[in-house]
Amino acid sequence: MKKTWLTTVAVAAVFVSTGVQAAGDAKAGEAKTAVCMACHGPAGNSLVPTWPKLAGQHPEYIYKQLMDFKSAARVNESMSPQVLTLNEQDFADLAAYYAAQTQTGGTTDQSAVELGGRIFRGGNAETGVPACTGCHGPAGAGLGLAKFPRLSGQHATYVESTLKLYRDSTRANDPNGMMRGVTARMTDAEIAAVSQFVQGLSQ
Repeated sequence: MKKTWLTTVAVAAVFVSTGVQAAGDAKAGEAKTAVCMACHGPAGNSLVPTWPKLAGQHPEYIYKQLMDFKSAARVNESMSPQVLTLNEQDFADLAAYYAAQTQTGGTTDQSAVELGGRIFRGGNAETGVPACTGCHGPAGAGLGLAKFPRLSGQHATYVESTLKLYRDSTRANDPNGMMRGVTARMTDAEIAAVSQFVQGLSQ
């Protein structure tokens, strides 16, 4: 089981890192953020926990998500209309700008530390849930070239809702169904605890 999972991760990492991305200009990106600030906040630090922080996120990941919204591989009633008039260069510029910003940190509900930390670092061998660190790293930093997002400091509310969207396949733009496979085995309690745990991680 473990060997099979690691092989899947390795293959997926190669798969998602082969796309060509336009070079982004952070200064140009800043000039394009006016409409983004309403949800994602100043410098990409959203003030509402249902919307993700973009500050400090890997540019490759931001670019991919914008492209997925554009192609409808990922659908969201708020984001999907916003990208209709934007092009690949706009996406690259926005990604470069947000990646260069400093993310505001977060804290972990102490009641979630034990379970959240255990799942994040070691998974659940009994149910086949792999450790989150396998793709997102021990500090939740993610991996830009493989388009694995930074999780550290992200709003727990957003992470929890995203994991549940993967679990019920409402969101399905994960390479090779990786996240859908992981979350299919997670309980509500595990998802909530992991989400709280990563909110308090820092790089």
